[in-house]
Amino acid sequence: MGYEGVEFAGLYGRSAEEVRALMDETGMNPISAHVALAEMLDDIDGVLKTYKTIGCKYIVVPYLPEEYRPEHGNFEETLKILAYFGEKVTAAGFTMLYHNHDFEFTVVDGEYYLDTIYARIPSALLQTELDTCWVNVGGEDPAAYVRKYAGRAPVVHLKDFFMRGRQKDGLYELIGIDKKVENSGENFGFRPVGHGMQDIPEILKASVEAGAEWVIVEQDRPAPGQDPIESARLSAEYLKGLGLMAQA
Repeated sequence: MGYEGVEFAGLYGRSAEEVRALMDETGMNPISAHVALAEMLDDIDGVLKTYKTIGCKYIVVPYLPEEYRPEHGNFEETLKILAYFGEKVTAAGFTMLYHNHDFEFTVVDGEYYLDTIYARIPSALLQTELDTCWVNVGGEDPAAYVRKYAGRAPVVHLKDFFMRGRQKDGLYELIGIDKKVENSGENFGFRPVGHGMQDIPEILKASVEAGAEWVIVEQDRPAPGQDPIESARLSAEYLKGLGLMAQA
């Protein structure tokens, strides 16, 4: 298809050695790994050993469970936990990233708490992985937000979507977190890159200006009538049309 690298979100029963061999066989770059906070808390050393074997450069905190968010009154402890893992990850030779959703665009003490995370934890310990879909759903301009973190945005999630108005019902049902909401698919859905509401050329321009090393195509669920491979192919074809991917 023309993709050059991959970001992991689990290994689906394969060993680190098996995945490393698959990377070598396909010529794909193992860029990064989404690792749940619970998995880090359970065995951070094992996590780091696994992804060192695979060859990843980045370890990503993919999602902040509700109990770690400001509304639960222990956000200072959350920041300490993130800083601790930032130290562990950095000491092991990786760079730690934080991947946002839309809920971090909640104002706490005068600012979005996504910005609080990056303000309180030094860039040496934590970089951004801005998910441009969720930035938009959160009410902000994705390209502007990427530029805001220029020099601290090595990996950007390039993700397109459809949303009816500002209807947010059922967003996380689509990725297995929310309970099913009737008609949620009519209000919100992920789309192949270039087939939704995002200004992809402007996001790509901002990513280059911000110094991004990778932009990662992500689509949490296929669009209606598509399977994951078809969705990935359509995203690749769109990017090839912009001259950003080699023709396979």
